[in-house]
Formats: sequence, C-alpha cells, structure tokens
Amino acid sequence: MDFYDVSLVDGYNLPMLVVPQGGSGGSCSSTGCLVDLNGLCPSDLKVMLSTSDGGSESVACKSACEAFGSPQFCCSGDYGNPNTCKPSSYSQFFKNACPKAYSYAYDDATSTFTCASANYVITFCPSTTSQKSSDTNPEAAGIPSSSNSTMVYTGGEQASHATATVPRIAAVLLAFSFALLAMHLGL
Repeated sequence: MDFYDVSLVDGYNLPMLVVPQGGSGGSCSSTGCLVDLNGLCPSDLKVMLSTSDGGSESVACKSACEAFGSPQFCCSGDYGNPNTCKPSSYSQFFKNACPKAYSYAYDDATSTFTCASANYVITFCPSTTSQKSSDTNPEAAGIPSSSNSTMVYTGGEQASHATATVPRIAAVLLAFSFALLAMHLGL
C-alpha cells in the first residue's frame, strides 16, 4: 500500500496534480493544488522577484513557519503535537484554496491518500481545464474547491507551453511528501 500526499506546509510556488493510475485498494484519489496561489498569497508570506522593467512579481508563497519562525506556526516546542498545534489563518488560506493538500503539520485527515499497485502521474502546472469541482468556496476568492472529495483531471499543458508558467525561481518551496511513496516504490 502506497501513502501519498501533496504538502503546502513549507509553502507554495506552482500548481501540481498527482493522479494514481491502475491502482486498487485504499482511496486511489487524485490530489494536488491546481490553482496559482502566488497572486492571492497574503502579503506577509509573498516571495517577490524583481523584474527587468524595475517592477516585481510574486513568485512563491512562504509558509507562516518560514515567514515568522514561531513555534505556533511551525508546530514545534509546546505546539509540537496535534492537541496544541491547530490550523492558523495562514494554513486556512492554503486549505481553502487546496482542500486535498496538507496545510499544516497535523492536517492528516483530509490530506493523506492510499493506493496499492498504482503508477502515479505527476503534473506540474496542469492546464486550467483541470478542476476539483464546480463548487466554489467564497473564502478562497472563487477558487474551485472540493466538497465531495473528488478531483477530475481533464488535460495538461504541453512541456513547451508549461515552461512559460513556471516561476523563475527554483521549485524548492513546493514541498510535497513523496518520501513514503518513493520508499514503497523502491525509488
């Protein structure tokens, strides 16, 4: 049995989608964060990059832990267990936009998925025709959300088109937890 998830615990910089194929057992559900959160990111979490015309653009969204270093946001010290580490307004921003992705350290109930004997298609910067649901969440400024735990993948960018949407910084802030998946797959 594989365990897999997409995590925004350490921040966000580009949309991604994970789709199990050919699996059985467990939920074998798609997961990810299909929206570009960089423009919507709270100002105190934004990672800005200077542009050639003297302006700047938001290229990533840090976690509150990274931005402030507080044990309350990092789920460390006195906050290092599920009874004391609770979602913050910052982690709620991520959760409202991407309901199937981890938003803080103890967000296990809605963010960990299992599947046996599957292959996984991982798409960075999936096309805008990818959707989770037709429902909207007003707290996420009209970003599609999932009310029935389903996610539908209906297409992806060609590599030549996707490179234009990838931010100019390295994808180090996109922290997704495939360690267990890699271990189960022997990678």
